[in-house]
Amino acid sequence: MKIRFNENKEVVDAVKEGLKRTGGYCPCRLERTEENKCMCLEFRRQIADADFEGYCHCMLYYKEK
Repeated sequence: MKIRFNENKEVVDAVKEGLKRTGGYCPCRLERTEENKCMCLEFRRQIADADFEGYCHCMLYYKEK
């Protein structure tokens, strides 16, 4: 298993800028809760799922099997 950034630098730059603006909360989500703090709870659960391969909600990270 490997976690990496999205290969699209424009997406990575945009999401990182959004994270700066929101204080580390996912810029793609409206609620500012601990569950939405990057790395969000949803993606941490996907990481724990051995069968999951794909991007996190905001497309910043990619989990490879």
